[in-house]
Amino acid sequence: MSSQENGQVYGRVALIGLGLIASSMFWAMKRAGLAGEVTGYARSEETRATARKIGLCDRVCDSARDAVKDADLVVLCVPVGAMGPVMEEIAPVLKPGATVSDVGSVKRHVIEAVQPHIPEGVHFVPAHPLAGTEHSGPESGFAELFDNRWSLLVPVEGTDPAATARLRALWEGMGANVDEMDADHHDLVLAVTSHTPHLIAYTMVGVADDLRRVTDSEVIKYSAAGFRDFTRIAASDPTMWRDVFLTNKDATLEILGRFTEELFALQRAIRTGDGAHLHDYFTRTRAIRRGIIEAGQDTDAPDFGRVQKK
Repeated sequence: MSSQENGQVYGRVALIGLGLIASSMFWAMKRAGLAGEVTGYARSEETRATARKIGLCDRVCDSARDAVKDADLVVLCVPVGAMGPVMEEIAPVLKPGATVSDVGSVKRHVIEAVQPHIPEGVHFVPAHPLAGTEHSGPESGFAELFDNRWSLLVPVEGTDPAATARLRALWEGMGANVDEMDADHHDLVLAVTSHTPHLIAYTMVGVADDLRRVTDSEVIKYSAAGFRDFTRIAASDPTMWRDVFLTNKDATLEILGRFTEELFALQRAIRTGDGAHLHDYFTRTRAIRRGIIEAGQDTDAPDFGRVQKK
């Protein structure tokens, strides 16, 4: 019986980097029996020790090369700025016929950094799971993270369709909806849906921090729901987001320019007392929120579904 016939998609999967996404992938693969063995590697000795302690990965290795040896699938789960050097390091020991993928939220830069190091006979299928929390590290992962969330595959030109189909089967087995997208379009879409909103959240929290110094912590003490959600977004991993903005510069600046234009229009409406403009604008944007809920990508539960203290 082949591995795919007994539910396995890959015999051996190597996860390089053991944060939220990698740990969630491990638990999701184990939940569905999608991989025979999962190896893992993290640069930090402390992270490797934590992974071993909590049973994250079947085998935690002390080098990236050891982790990827004989792997059928290698997933780069490191910040996008580190992917090129990591790929260069592991390239000489990759198994012929293996697939290399990633989980970075920028795709054009990852392709340009990684593809030159892909050996002949190894497939490269970049990917991006649109799932996450504000938490990071090996202990933050959970099997349900990808359930009913989207994972975007961005196969490079000339990719073997069978390699893409196999990776699709893995993500679907982990609970995700899967779509394929061109790299540049992906980066523009994510600049709208993720990158620029994060930048705005970081900015708003930074402004509030300046105000807090003046108002003696009242901004923190009296935070309403809107500001609390800004702080949740702004709690995300700083290394990852630094790399995102440096590597998706053009698309982010384009969307930030459009945001600035919209903001000026709203400033003008407030200054001139143009209530009709404000009402029409808020009505249109409210409909987008309803669409997200109807698509099953969030909940309309009170307070975003948070468990309330008794």
